[in-house]
Order: sequence, then C-alpha cells, then structure tokens
Amino acid sequence: MTIEWFPGHMAKAKRQIAEVMPKVDIVIEVLDARLPVSSSNPLLEKLRGHKPCIKVLNKSDLADPAVTKSWVAYFDQLAGVKALPIEASKRSTVGQITTLCRRMVPNRGVPGKTLRAMVVGIPNVGKSTLINTLAGRKIARVGDKPAITTCPQQIDLRNGIHLADTPGLLWPDIRNQKSAYRLAVTGAIGDAAMDYVDVALYAAEYLMKHYPKPLAARYKFQDAPESASELVDRIGRSRGCLIAGGQLDQQRTSELLLRELRAGLIGRVSLESPEDFPEKGEDES
Repeated sequence: MTIEWFPGHMAKAKRQIAEVMPKVDIVIEVLDARLPVSSSNPLLEKLRGHKPCIKVLNKSDLADPAVTKSWVAYFDQLAGVKALPIEASKRSTVGQITTLCRRMVPNRGVPGKTLRAMVVGIPNVGKSTLINTLAGRKIARVGDKPAITTCPQQIDLRNGIHLADTPGLLWPDIRNQKSAYRLAVTGAIGDAAMDYVDVALYAAEYLMKHYPKPLAARYKFQDAPESASELVDRIGRSRGCLIAGGQLDQQRTSELLLRELRAGLIGRVSLESPEDFPEKGEDES
C-alpha cells in the first residue's frame, strides 16, 4: 500500500509558523530519536533560514543509544544546529534545553531582552509534553493521537524565555515511502492512513535484519524465522492471537507487535541511522 497523510489543518500550521518565524530568536525542533530525519519537516529548514536550531531528539530512552550518538554527531556538524537527546517528561534532561538556548543566543534571555523560542514538530513526537515539562505546569494538551495542538500559544517560562508553540506539522506529500512506514511504525501517522498488517510486516523485516537478538529474546525464538510473515505468524501463535479453526488473527497480531515495539518492550530500537542518508538527508540507499 501507499501511505499518504496530510490533514487540512497542516496547511494552516505551515502558514502560522511562517508568520511567527520572523519574531523568534531560536527554533526548537522536536524529533523522534528513533527516526530523526523521517520525523523532521523538510519545509522547516526553508522557513527558519539562518536562525539557530536545537534538534531535540525526544524518546531517546526508546532509541538505540549507539545510533543516537551518531545522530548527535551528524546534526552538530551542521551550521547553527545542536542536537540534544532527551526524555520530554523528565525535567532533568529537558532543563538542558534552556541552557543551550542561552548559549546559542547569548545576547538574549537577560533583563529587558526576552529570548523568544519557537517549538515545532510533527504530530506525536512529544512536543506538548516537552512544553509542559519546560513550563513546570500543564499548558499544552497531551495525547497519544496526532494533531492534539490546533492553534498557536505563547508561553512565558518566567526565566527570560518565551515559547511560541505551534500545531504539529507534516509535509503534504510523503514521497519517501520508507520514511512513511517508519512514521507509521512509531504511531506518528493516524490509523486511517495505514494498514496495520502491512506496517507490522515492514517492522518485522526491519527487526529481523537489525535487531535479531532482542527480537529472539522477547519472543523466545530458538531459531530465527526465515521471513517477516513467518515472524508475525510465530508471534501471533505464541500469544494466542487466533481465530476460529486455529487461523492466525493477523490484525490482532500486527497490533500487538507494533504496540510492543512502540513501548520499547523489544528493546531500544532505532529505525534509521545517518548512514541511511548519505546525500544531505535525501533518499536513502
């Protein structure tokens, strides 16, 4: 299948970001640490121009730490960009963001000179959780479904920094289907735009290739499955995901596999690495 998803309010979000961008000093882009390029918005680079940017690699507790380290090095070599792995709900890691903002914009954030930061990110990367943690109070709505934030907000952190929160933003045409599938695996794409069975088979194939040991440990395999479909079948049968006549319930099994992968129960898994994007983040090999 082809995954396509661009709700109408996303076009409005793009316009809102373009309107606010000239008024901010720094951009805080929230990414999913498991797929930093696929969870970024290519339009943002054009919109922000030369403004400094912090690439916040959220959900780093779910990502492969070695791959995350490579991503930090990858982003840090870009002009005006710094990467920071965090867990959005943990104040101890989120607090580093304000320190980095002051370092990257040293002439702001002092009495009489408010440091203005914009927080952006595609749906379901943890942007609202990050804002609430930064503010120390519940301001942004948080949910496990895409597009919870629907209008811009201005938040005073009471430390010389103001945040401009914007709706989630996803590009209108997901041309790279590998990125689309990766987003679907993590739950960043709505259920109506994806086929659970199809996405689970993609995830199974990826796990067999890149994380065979954690996969075997989680599902107690003595020998490796020969194909993604066999992997899904064995998982389903071991968990009792069957229908009448002993047939595999593919939908239920697929939902189970994706749910456990998203929760980190299979282990810390990254779905892409810098090596997948040798030409400035263009189509991977």
